[in-house]
Amino acid sequence: MTDLSTDPQSPEYDQLSARIGLAWRDLRRGASTSVLREYLLGKGEESIEMGQMDTLDLLSSGQPWRMSELAEALRVEPSTATRAVHRLVNAGLAVRSSSEDDGRVVRVEITAEGRAVHDEVAARRRTLLGYVMDRFRRDEIVEFVEMLERYVALVDEFVDQQSAK
Repeated sequence: MTDLSTDPQSPEYDQLSARIGLAWRDLRRGASTSVLREYLLGKGEESIEMGQMDTLDLLSSGQPWRMSELAEALRVEPSTATRAVHRLVNAGLAVRSSSEDDGRVVRVEITAEGRAVHDEVAARRRTLLGYVMDRFRRDEIVEFVEMLERYVALVDEFVDQQSAK
């Protein structure tokens, strides 16, 4: 660890922490602006919600998912995953079925229409990320990806610690 972590009272630590917090806020707000949301997820009747796309991302792996596994992978409560799946099923983007091994277990799979929607949104997401990545050097992107993955893992670790209390 760096010297910064040993002195959270230092002005430099406080300034960097504030910058990270502001960047996180701005990223969340920027990602939720109507222009970007409409670009990525569509407009009006043709649009899907961010949570639905998160679910389609997982379902696009091709394997059927148990509802409990889906909720865990999405990092949401089972009832939240159930509502997301319900909306996808109603839109014809996913199907629910009983497990062959245990009829009490519900499995969810993506439909052909769901795959088409997923592929369209994923292509627009790649365009956005390509735009951003093209403005960085390759070594910067590699380092950024590694640091972002580490950041997410550390936030998850913190959340796990808070849940254990």
